[in-house]
Amino acid sequence: QVQLVESGGGLVQAGGSLRLSCTVSGRTFSSHYMGWFRQAPGKEREFVSSIAWSGGSTFYADSVKGRFTISRDNAKNTGYLQMDSLKPEDTAIYYCASKPTPGFFTRGDYYDYWGQGTQVTVSS
Repeated sequence: QVQLVESGGGLVQAGGSLRLSCTVSGRTFSSHYMGWFRQAPGKEREFVSSIAWSGGSTFYADSVKGRFTISRDNAKNTGYLQMDSLKPEDTAIYYCASKPTPGFFTRGDYYDYWGQGTQVTVSS
């Protein structure tokens, strides 16, 4: 069974940075695509970014392109989301997810495993 645990969330001022981590249990992490999603209060969950098995290919939502960087370390079974130039509208609960099937999908229902989420709050 695959379990995901996010960490690294917190409160930061606009313009600041945070790095989220997603630690994955199980030996299948290196064969999974990994994605990050977020959900703000009163809004639907939205796609943020995803990364392929090897980490060589990435995909971003337009809203975070150029500000966020997704990466992974398969030796540590950990994925990361570096968030720079944060804006108040980035405030949300951030979730990591993984799937064994290839492809950059922005819909959450394509992902099989989810973490519990970590809160990110950006103050103005």
